[in-house]
Amino acid sequence: MPKTEFKAETLVRQAQRDVLILKKLSILWVCFLDDDYPPILKEISDPPFVLYYRGDFGILSRKSVSVVGTRKITGDSCRAAIDFAYDACMDGINVISGLAFGVDRKAHEGALNAYYDAQDKERVGKTIAVLPGGIDAVIPVCHKILAAKILQSGGLLISEYPPVTYAKPYCFVERNRIIAGLSPATVVIQAPVGSGAMITADFAAGYNREVMFHKAAFCESSKRINAFVRVQLEREAAKDRSVFNKLKKDPELFVNDGAPVIENYADYVNCLCEEPGQRICRKNKEAQLELFGAEILR
Repeated sequence: MPKTEFKAETLVRQAQRDVLILKKLSILWVCFLDDDYPPILKEISDPPFVLYYRGDFGILSRKSVSVVGTRKITGDSCRAAIDFAYDACMDGINVISGLAFGVDRKAHEGALNAYYDAQDKERVGKTIAVLPGGIDAVIPVCHKILAAKILQSGGLLISEYPPVTYAKPYCFVERNRIIAGLSPATVVIQAPVGSGAMITADFAAGYNREVMFHKAAFCESSKRINAFVRVQLEREAAKDRSVFNKLKKDPELFVNDGAPVIENYADYVNCLCEEPGQRICRKNKEAQLELFGAEILR
């Protein structure tokens, strides 16, 4: 491997540039050792050392739920993401997602709808977007207006990356671990096998957090998409053994291991109060078999 040279003068100039950008855009930051660093994020095995943010950082002290899913969202999942986020925020729960296309956007929009409809703007939950690149940029660019609305509603934009950091592919995976780490539960609205949302679910499970799947994740369109993606991954795996890891990140396998399926936010709340595995132990087993259209739980 080539040696990496660190030039002090270059690093100083970069630091000075970053400070100017942070001040100009009113961007603040908190370090792992600071008292106001989110305690829940300190619990994970690989917390970011620094969090840069724009907006109200104090809302991270409230209860929250992470909502994730595919970028290529279908009709049922679109409504499910909006409704779930809306009801969660109306109940005073923050909604955390990644500002991406599809489920992420719909979750943020549902949270914003709750803010606009709520009479008590202080009590309603807010929405938090975790960015995959530098805190000074919004990705995708077309979501700048959405990001502005998040800030105007008292929400928050956060990133572990300083200004002028390009979002490389690995940054999206690292972003996903923060989404999973900031909430005690992650809800997957719709996500095919091996997708980024399933990586987030895998992180959440690894952090000993709740992982739930919305019923929309197993509607007919979702099942067709998942089957198609699985076939593609199996073909890739025949040439590249590393792809087998993606095949393990399958919604059906998660539920087979005990992850519950919920119908809406009210069901999510009820599920949090249930004993582990309670849903699988009763008649829900047959209900989930019907969702899958396959006998994976027998």
